[in-house]
Amino acid sequence: EQGVNGQIEMAAAFTRAGFDAYDVHMSDLMAGRVHLADFKMLAACGGFSYGDVLGAGEGWAKSILFHPALRDQFAAFFADPNTLTLGVCNGCQMVSNLAEIIPGTAGWPKFKRNLSEQFEARLSMVHVPKSASLILNEMQGSSLPVVVSHGEGRADFALHGGKISDGLGIALQYVDGQNQVTQTYPLNPNGSPRGVTGFASADGRATIMMPHPERVFRLAQWSWKPRALQESGLDHSPWMRLWHNARRQFQ
Repeated sequence: EQGVNGQIEMAAAFTRAGFDAYDVHMSDLMAGRVHLADFKMLAACGGFSYGDVLGAGEGWAKSILFHPALRDQFAAFFADPNTLTLGVCNGCQMVSNLAEIIPGTAGWPKFKRNLSEQFEARLSMVHVPKSASLILNEMQGSSLPVVVSHGEGRADFALHGGKISDGLGIALQYVDGQNQVTQTYPLNPNGSPRGVTGFASADGRATIMMPHPERVFRLAQWSWKPRALQESGLDHSPWMRLWHNARRQFQ
C-alpha cells in the first residue's frame, strides 16, 4: 500500500530462504492483475500506509474489508490451510484489523499510540515464548535483539474488555537485561501489557509482530553481537530461521 517502505528487506530475506518474492500492490489486486490464489505466503510489510493519518493500519485494512471482491479474496486465502501470513509493523496493524476474516484470531488486539506519545525507533530485546506460530516454532525460548520503528505499537485489548485471553497466542514479548518480561520504558517501547508484541493464530498459519526482524536477519545489521556470533563467520543472524521455518512448510 502507499507509504509502505520495508518491502525490499522483506523480499531479500524471503529470497535467501528459497522463496520467489513478488512485490504486489493493492492496486494490482483491485485491478485483477494479480490474485492471492497464485501465492502460498502473504507478507504485509512495515511502513506508514496512508501516512498513518487513518490510524494504525486501519485505512489499509478497510480498503480490503469494504471492497467485497477483495474481502472474499483475502478471506479465501486466510481460510486455505496451505498458506502462511506474516504481518510486520504497519503490516501487523493492518492484518490485526482483518481478524474478523482470519480463523483463530478472536483475541487479537488493536494497536494504539505508544504511551510515550512519540515515535520509537531503537533496538529492543524480545523473547519468543511457546506459541502455535509455524514460522517461530523452532525459535521458542530464544531472546534476540530486534529493530522497532513505530508510533502506534501499543497492543490494546479494549475490544476484549481490557483482558488478554488465555488463548491469545502470544508469540513475542519485550524483555529486560535479565530476560524478564518488562513494562519498563524504553525496554518496552510502547507500553504494551505483559510486553506482548507478536501474536499467532490458533493454527499457527498467521503471525503478526510489531518489531522488524527483516531489518536484522544479517549479522552485519547488528550493532553488537556475542563473541560466539562474532567469531562464527556466519552471515545470517538467528532471525533468519523465521524465513527458513516458513520455507520448510512448503517442502
